[in-house]
Amino acid sequence: MRVLPGFGLSLGITLAWLGVIVLLPLAAMCAKALGLSWDELWRVWSEPRVLAALQLSLLAAALAAAINLITGLLLAWVLVRYRFPGRQLADALVDLPFALPTAVAGIALTALYAKTGWYGEPLAGLGISVAFTPLAVVVALTFVTLPFVVRTVQPVIEALPVEIEEAAASLGASRWQTFRRVILPELIPALATGFALAFARGLGEFGSVVFVSGNIPLKTEILPVVIIGKLDQYRIQEATAVALLMLVLSFIMLTVIGLLQRWAQRRAA
Repeated sequence: MRVLPGFGLSLGITLAWLGVIVLLPLAAMCAKALGLSWDELWRVWSEPRVLAALQLSLLAAALAAAINLITGLLLAWVLVRYRFPGRQLADALVDLPFALPTAVAGIALTALYAKTGWYGEPLAGLGISVAFTPLAVVVALTFVTLPFVVRTVQPVIEALPVEIEEAAASLGASRWQTFRRVILPELIPALATGFALAFARGLGEFGSVVFVSGNIPLKTEILPVVIIGKLDQYRIQEATAVALLMLVLSFIMLTVIGLLQRWAQRRAA
């Protein structure tokens, strides 16, 4: 006996919709890229410009995710554990990078961190250049990936009863010991998932980076910009080859996220 009526029809519509919207475009891209021989694919992937963009994309996404791992945990903790004027506004601002078009974010960051900007001018006085440097890529990715860590960790903190902290304190544990031995073990799966989500999002970011980084080949160019450059030069197969590389990286990150979620479910059970 079926629990849900119309299960076969709804499942068929779901699979057909996913196939048309997701699988067919990806399959077309893979078919286009695999029109190249393996030697040609390797030649494209091993180009100095592609390798430099890949290195910058990976390092910047990892660094931005690591920064948000700390700041996102702090923000989530404050939003859950404390009541203060403007709390709801602060909670809404966390989602701003989700709602804001990434191109708008890139223009805003460029205006702020340029040498004549509000942040850029005092930083330039200290000898620190942000706009049009690899640091600008990290700043942009940190901005757009912040909500992933906060929104992943926040429900877990809300589910943690305050009584466990009080019990630890009554047993003589310091605040640091309470955090390290009682709270942190419960947050590790959510933190790992948030880090993976932020890293995956940062790896494919384009709009917020393209303005503030300057897109200098071999210095501040990321992989999506390389793809756009190859398309502008009508090197379609090479562009799809680089896109295939990003697709492989995305599947790896999805696998990691899935494993982390299964690990979290086993811990909760």
